[in-house]
Amino acid sequence: MERVVITGMGVMSPLGNSIQTFWNNLINGVSGISTIDTFDVTNHKTKIAGIIQDFDAEGILGKSEARRLDRFSQFALAAAEQAWADSKLDSNHIDAERLGVYVGSGIGGIETLIENIDALRQKGPRRVSPSLVPAMISNAAAAQISIKWNAMGPSMSPVSACAIGNTSIGEAFRLIRSGEVDVMFAGGTEAAITDLSIASFGNATALSTRNDDPTKASRPFDESRDGFVMSEGAGILILESLSHALSREAKIYAEIIGYGASSDAHHIVATHPEGKGAYLAMRSALKNANLSPDEIDVISAHATSTKVGDISETMAIKQLFGKQAYQIPVTANKSMLGHMLGAAGGVEAIALAMSLKNGIIPPTINLEKPDPLCDLDYVSSGARQVKINTGLSNSFGFGGHNAAIVLKKYE
Repeated sequence: MERVVITGMGVMSPLGNSIQTFWNNLINGVSGISTIDTFDVTNHKTKIAGIIQDFDAEGILGKSEARRLDRFSQFALAAAEQAWADSKLDSNHIDAERLGVYVGSGIGGIETLIENIDALRQKGPRRVSPSLVPAMISNAAAAQISIKWNAMGPSMSPVSACAIGNTSIGEAFRLIRSGEVDVMFAGGTEAAITDLSIASFGNATALSTRNDDPTKASRPFDESRDGFVMSEGAGILILESLSHALSREAKIYAEIIGYGASSDAHHIVATHPEGKGAYLAMRSALKNANLSPDEIDVISAHATSTKVGDISETMAIKQLFGKQAYQIPVTANKSMLGHMLGAAGGVEAIALAMSLKNGIIPPTINLEKPDPLCDLDYVSSGARQVKINTGLSNSFGFGGHNAAIVLKKYE
């Protein structure tokens, strides 16, 4: 079997639109949450989100391309461009049939859909864009990346809700490990901060309403947490077989050594109250990596800041790791990023790769009074510099989809 490594990374996030800016803000405990200013939130219960700042789509993609793409595809292409440049791969010296794309989105082009529904109702059917469907379908981002880089290998847009990033990375990992491809773009993208989305999630009482203090709103494991904060962005990684990477003397961030997936088989939106599916995914990932629980040095938790979700993930960690659970640092990137939905797993995988490379665990901010049922070591007192070799990253989604990946420091 081929070993699989990460040789390029690109990010669009509320904490910055480059790897270094994103990483610096993450380890310094900076919150990317602010008041929504892209539409009128006067009548909304929730008025806050993690919004991408200083994004010049036309400057990055060109005017004509930017105009025909939904925002979620724009983010994906921008992050993919960063990752490709970072990897230093050369299109002229790569087998296009062994270059693939696994990039997903939970909601796809909802902004484009809403704009065209408004056009239909206000101006009639002749004003609906003929490019509506290719712009809004959730596989558009993967398709656009494939077209731009002439990636003629497997191309897919996994849809596993908020587990998409890890699902994409894990399935791409499997392809490379089996020897079917050499290189894969993998990750997730999302641009769902719209009037409609905020209203729906808000009415479902899933979102935080701490509108008067946005930077304190996302509070994983804290007793006063009141829901997640929706965010947008993209996290794209270049995965490559180790043999291919070594043949061109590539820079390597980390190695992917395990992947596990499961289903709660419980409820369309509610997580399993005992974290059974989460436990199964993590157990499968460790087995796939041929690791015992005591070999995990850090856990990047899904930790959305919901009442049930944070407790059930904590329970799952305890079930898998036993007494060792209390010795493993756990970090919650969403305390700063908010919940990027389909983009979350990709961005959090980038954060974990940077942690392993630099020996720094980002903090879980806003954890002031832990929920009594959330009693693990959540790295709540600032970033922690520590020797770490292997890390586990969790992503869970509506429908009971669970995906966990294991990364290892490359030496």
